[in-house]
Amino acid sequence: MPKFLIQASYTAEGMRGLLKEGGTKRRASVEQLVESVGGTLEAFYFGFGSDDVYMILDAPDNVSVAAASVTTGAAGAATNVRTSVLLTPEDIDQAVRKTVIYRPAGQ
Repeated sequence: MPKFLIQASYTAEGMRGLLKEGGTKRRASVEQLVESVGGTLEAFYFGFGSDDVYMILDAPDNVSVAAASVTTGAAGAATNVRTSVLLTPEDIDQAVRKTVIYRPAGQ
């Protein structure tokens, strides 16, 4: 299953919800969301700095992650959400063995 890294910051509304419910309830809610699209939550962390939350999850496909993203985005509790597809070293091994035809601009 593809693996994804999600990084996000909470809005003021999201922080109020976190203050009210705490971190473990937030993790449980995210876990339920991920499972509802057929995935699993591998890691969930809070952090300091530009992002408030970091998640690693496995999901069946990009469409499933997009469905979860649209749903959470519409709720308005998080902002600056970034989703990255994570690749294994084996994925990169396959990628570098592929033949690619490319001409840089101007050459």
